[in-house]
Amino acid sequence: MTRVFLFTLILSAAFAAVATAEPDAASQARQRASTQGQVDFAGFQSLAQEVHAYRAGRLVGLAQFQAMAREPHTIILDARSAAAYAQGHIDGALNLALTDFTAPALAAAIADPATRILIYCNNNFANNTPPVVLKRVALALNIQTFINLYGYGYRNVYELGEVVNFDDPQVRWVRG
Repeated sequence: MTRVFLFTLILSAAFAAVATAEPDAASQARQRASTQGQVDFAGFQSLAQEVHAYRAGRLVGLAQFQAMAREPHTIILDARSAAAYAQGHIDGALNLALTDFTAPALAAAIADPATRILIYCNNNFANNTPPVVLKRVALALNIQTFINLYGYGYRNVYELGEVVNFDDPQVRWVRG
């Protein structure tokens, strides 16, 4: 009986070791191949680095943001979810959620890549209340939105570069 117990214990340990072992080279290659050509993290890093320097000169204050919004061939793009947009947004903003960004969706919403696009996100608002609850600073929606627009060829992008209160009449906040 002791031998059977000991054998079962050794066999169980062996199975556990195999189950938790690092994937073999063939398994790792299959995992890489499953997203190769569909996901390019190094390409994203390169694009983000390129956008970093470009974006620095594209941050504008609220007064300039609102003045630009009134000029022809300019749109305000709200890339938050449709639900957040419906709860409140800057007057005149067009909503296309970042999760819906594709070349066809962007072309349908913004036909001319030369259109001036003004963006903002939750982290532009001091209120920190729905529909603009703060995100982690390094994950603010402006960052992904800017990178995505730039990556899709929309280079005339400007970002609200200050924190404001959506109750300030100059913001022109529309409640849903």
